Amino acid sequence: MGRRKSHNPTTIGDQSLNQQQQPAKIRFKDDDDDGGGGQEDATGSSNLDEVMCDPDESTAVADMTVDASTCEANDSFPDDGDDNQTSADYYFDSYSHFGIHEEMLKDIVRTKTYQNVIYQNKFLFKNKVVLDVGAGTGILSLFCAKAGAQHVYAVECSHMADTAKEIVESNGFSNVITVLKGKIEEIDLPVAKVDIIISEWMGYFLLFENMLNTVLYARDKWLVNDGVVLPDKASLYLTAIEDAEYKEDKIDFWNNVYGFDMSCIKKQAMMEPLVDTVDQNQLVTQCQLLKTMDISKMTPGDASFTASFKLVAERDDYIHALVAYFDVSFTKCHKLTGFSTGPRSRATHWKQTVLYLEDVLTICEGEALVGSMTVAPNKKNPRDVDIKVKYSLNGRRCMVSRIQYYKMR
Repeated sequence: MGRRKSHNPTTIGDQSLNQQQQPAKIRFKDDDDDGGGGQEDATGSSNLDEVMCDPDESTAVADMTVDASTCEANDSFPDDGDDNQTSADYYFDSYSHFGIHEEMLKDIVRTKTYQNVIYQNKFLFKNKVVLDVGAGTGILSLFCAKAGAQHVYAVECSHMADTAKEIVESNGFSNVITVLKGKIEEIDLPVAKVDIIISEWMGYFLLFENMLNTVLYARDKWLVNDGVVLPDKASLYLTAIEDAEYKEDKIDFWNNVYGFDMSCIKKQAMMEPLVDTVDQNQLVTQCQLLKTMDISKMTPGDASFTASFKLVAERDDYIHALVAYFDVSFTKCHKLTGFSTGPRSRATHWKQTVLYLEDVLTICEGEALVGSMTVAPNKKNPRDVDIKVKYSLNGRRCMVSRIQYYKMR
C-alpha cells in the first residue's frame, strides 16, 4: 500500500464538514464534560450530492473502446507467487513506536469523537466492565475510567502496553484500569464477561490490518448478551475522481526514469492503492454505498464481500481513479454520533484510498460507470487486503470494460 505525497493542506481546522442532504445528524462536539469549546455538525452517511470541479484542469483524452476479451472471467485473485513481504511482519512492532500513536491522538475527528461518545453518554459506562481492544496508549480506557466505569481491561499486544501501564499509573487510575499485554486471542481476562467492548479498529480502506476480526473474537468470547460494542456500525463508500496530474506523476513516471525505461514497474504501481487526502473538487461522480457492517451482529466472514456500484457523473469530465472511504457510527448513544473519512468531511489520518484505473475514462454528465468490487483478506497474510474491481462504461465518447486487481499491504 502506498501513500501519496500530500499536495493539499490537511490541517483539520481548515477543512469543512459535509452537511448536505443527509438522513441523520452525527455530532462533533469540541466540549467535554468540563464545558468549553464550540460545536460542529457532521452527517450520518457521506453521500456526495454536490460536486464542483474546474473543467479547465482536465486532460483531453480521445474516445476509446477496450476489448472486454482481454479481461479475466473468473473471480479468483491472482497468486502472490514468491512475494512474502507483508504487513503481518511488522504490524505489532509498528505500534510499539510513539509516532503512530501521536498521529492518531492528534487526529481530532477520531479522538474527540470517542471522547464525546464516552463523556456525553456516561449512562452507558457507569459501573460497567469495559474491554478496550487494541488499547495503544490507553486513551480510550482513560476516557472510560473518567466516565465512571467500574473496571477497564486494556489489551495491547505491542510494547506500547508497558508505556500504557505507566500512563495509567501517572494519572491515578491503576485501581480502575488493568493493562494486559498480549493478543486478544491468547490472553485470559480476570473476568468471565464484560459489559462494553470499545475499540478503534479501523484501518485504511476500513479493513486494512484486519483488526475487525479481533474485535469480533472478543465480542463472541466475553461480551454479555445485551452488551454494547463501540462503534457498532461501519460503512464503506466508493466514488470516482479526475486526477490526471498525479496519475502521470505516479504511474507514467516509470516510462522514463532519468532516461531509462522502467515501465515494467507500472503494473505493480497500478496494483498498489494509495492513501491520500482527495480534494473534493476532484470528485466527478456521486458516491455509492458498498457495504454496511453491524459490528454487534456480523460474523468474520462478512468482511469478505462483493458489492455492485453505479457511479453517475455529475459533469462532463475524465475519470482516472476510484476513491474509497468509510463512515463509523455509535448508534447506542443518546444522540447518533460518528464521523466520516470522506473527501467532503473533516480530514482524518485515514484520509482516503485511491485506486487508479488503467483507462482514462471520458464520461459525460448523467452517464454511469458501473461494476462491482470484491474485497477479501489476503489468503497468505490476512492483515493485507485483496481488491478486485470490474468496471464498464458505455458512454457517448468512451466504451470500456475491464477487470483490475489491487493489493493493500
